[in-house]
Amino acid sequence: MSVRSVYKHNDAAYIVISQRPVSSFAAKLDEEPNMEIVQQYMKAVGADHVLRTQTHFMFCETIPDVDFEIVE
Repeated sequence: MSVRSVYKHNDAAYIVISQRPVSSFAAKLDEEPNMEIVQQYMKAVGADHVLRTQTHFMFCETIPDVDFEIVE
């Protein structure tokens, strides 16, 4: 079992399944990434959300909000 990191973005938390350089999804280093391939990779690794930094895509699983009630 591998340890996965948790990443918080805005008001949501995500488990990072995989990180890949943006350039991995482009035909050439100076081109924009092919977003269809990004979506296919997202599905292949079982992610439900993709976040992008300047250099990487983070393929994530959303951590659902937990609603709880305090019972006295």
